[in-house]
Amino acid sequence: MTRICITPFVQGTGGMASFRLKFEQGLLSRGIDVTYNMDADFDALLVIAGTRFLPRLSRVRRRGIRVVQRLDGVNWVQRVRWSGVKYTVRAEYGNFMLSLIRKRFADRVIYQSQFIRKWWEDWYGIAKAPATVIINGVDLQTYTPEGEHERPTDKFRMLLLEGSLARGLNSGLFHAVSVAEKLSAKYPMEVVVAGTVDEATQQKISAQAAVLGGGNTGGSGLSVKFLGTVPRGEIPKLARSSHLMYCAEVNPPCPNSVIEALACGLPVIGFDSGALKELVTDDAGVIVPYGANPWKLETPDMDALAAQAGEALEKQNQFRAAARRRAESALGLDKMVDSYLKVLLDDGQ
Repeated sequence: MTRICITPFVQGTGGMASFRLKFEQGLLSRGIDVTYNMDADFDALLVIAGTRFLPRLSRVRRRGIRVVQRLDGVNWVQRVRWSGVKYTVRAEYGNFMLSLIRKRFADRVIYQSQFIRKWWEDWYGIAKAPATVIINGVDLQTYTPEGEHERPTDKFRMLLLEGSLARGLNSGLFHAVSVAEKLSAKYPMEVVVAGTVDEATQQKISAQAAVLGGGNTGGSGLSVKFLGTVPRGEIPKLARSSHLMYCAEVNPPCPNSVIEALACGLPVIGFDSGALKELVTDDAGVIVPYGANPWKLETPDMDALAAQAGEALEKQNQFRAAARRRAESALGLDKMVDSYLKVLLDDGQ
């Protein structure tokens, strides 16, 4: 039986854990075994970003087993905004380890988007190992427009779905509330935030919402709710229960949350930074020029986004159908898994 080793064994609700679960699901459905033990017998090793166990990685290579590194974006926010000693050290250490594995250990490199590939090659040079781009995929049977939902009829719900919007990663959250506030001049708006948000940021957002639109108490068309970390199984219902998803990450590498939203028929709005425009095409959502320098975390053109996002609210059927079509055409889990297996196992790759 063919066996793939995956390292590290990532758990939680973030993008790496989400990918691991989906990829394993695809492997097992094809009769391919999975292990996390780098000392076991297997046919290929997939490194999800990086690992600190470099001696084991070296032993795998000496055994003649192909090592494939899947790369996300580079940690960069700490270079623009002070995010605390712990975050900064972890981010820079992470960059060092990822680049070291890419340079010294990887036999093949998979980038999750064209944006990520260009980013890595601009910052760290072109990898010696053969490289390819494989966009993330989603189970189109689980993430679907069909199924239970609680989409409100008396207001429009804007969903933010991120692993973490805490501290140094929170700028997009403030932008989302400002966009919703501008929309609330014409449409009653509710912002629902699913993901980790630190207490200080929650208080600032609540204060901002109170000033802009009355917060949760007022009647002037804007409210904000924090759900915290949402179990993975509840995400399809949450997506179906919303009218828009706002991509809050600045320079998103290849956000799983966007792909999952599209599969559920949820239009995505945001600014043209990162890989967002690679994912959201045609009427699957509304992507507008950033209007400033995202790499400096400058304030985007929220007036432009609010002016165009209203169309997605007014033409829900059209945009929801287009979002699902986009997922079915390019973002299915089977397509992603087949592409990964070609890189992992095909001698011609």
